[in-house]
Amino acid sequence: MTDDFYMQLAINEAWKHQLLTYPNPAVGCVVLDKNGKILSISSHKKAGFMHAEPSAILQALCTISSEFASSFLREYQMSFELKSQNITQTLENENLDAKFCYDFILKNHSNLLKGASAYVTLEPCSHHGKTPPCASLIANLGFKRVVIANYDENEIASGGVKILKEAGVEVVCGVLSKLGSELLEPFMAWQSGNFSFFKIALSANGVATGGVISNQASRTHMHALRSVCDMLVISGNTVRIDRPTLDTRLTKDGKSPDILIYSRSKNFDKSIPLFGVKDRSVSISDSLKSAFDRGLVMFEGAQGLLNALPNEVKWVLVYQSSTLKNAQNLISERTFEPLHSVKFDDDTATWYRIR
Repeated sequence: MTDDFYMQLAINEAWKHQLLTYPNPAVGCVVLDKNGKILSISSHKKAGFMHAEPSAILQALCTISSEFASSFLREYQMSFELKSQNITQTLENENLDAKFCYDFILKNHSNLLKGASAYVTLEPCSHHGKTPPCASLIANLGFKRVVIANYDENEIASGGVKILKEAGVEVVCGVLSKLGSELLEPFMAWQSGNFSFFKIALSANGVATGGVISNQASRTHMHALRSVCDMLVISGNTVRIDRPTLDTRLTKDGKSPDILIYSRSKNFDKSIPLFGVKDRSVSISDSLKSAFDRGLVMFEGAQGLLNALPNEVKWVLVYQSSTLKNAQNLISERTFEPLHSVKFDDDTATWYRIR
């Protein structure tokens, strides 16, 4: 297998959590043992949680050693009072305490990953945040080789390559860098002020209206995206017809974003559910200027809003259902460049760049 193959696995994994890591970048990591066997594939899942590298390293160590896995599970359950979870369920918990995991790895790795390789979509960080640097963790565990898609251009976090090389780790940079750069586009944009995208659900035959279209898994993912957005923009016409709530009820403890209703008329029935969601601001305006003052913004709608999108909206996320609907197809002259697709049961969600 080539470096490209393993890096593609890391990139694919990172795309599963695209935007959900806001304000952090989406990052994926693959760990191989010294013989080239894949031990783990993981990613950063949410800001404040484990970075991709320690997450993949923890999974790899649990794969190599049942003794390590048992010890980790026992101590984690004792420290955080978890009940009757096995190691698989525990590792799938995206909310694992990052510092505990990092410290446990350092104290108990027993050189099990000496000579291992890692494939990371972004240069491992060098700064001390909620945990020590990922680059230092990799170096301390005796990794032989680290392959990276893109350097980190953030002055605070960059420098991981230097740490690795000084520890004698072979470092290869630039593998699938174009795909890595596409993965980083939202992060680079909101670092400069704003990233805005449009979300739409389509039936298998291209219908975007007439009630629920996408499946439960797709809607849960969409609610998770809403929960990290600073603002959600929707057209006044959609609000009046659909009377939506636009909350995050399908997620755990997710906040509901502020709403900008794009409309010439400010006359709305305030019994429409979106006006009754707690801890949110709802504004009505015939200008979209305020939306681009926020870091991460989702535009939701159908044909009308899609065709009226300003140039500041760079990407489109299409949830494509596998079912047909008896209604008019969406009509638009916009052209899209496909970036990546993810399956949600029998739905497909595809990210596109607007050309």
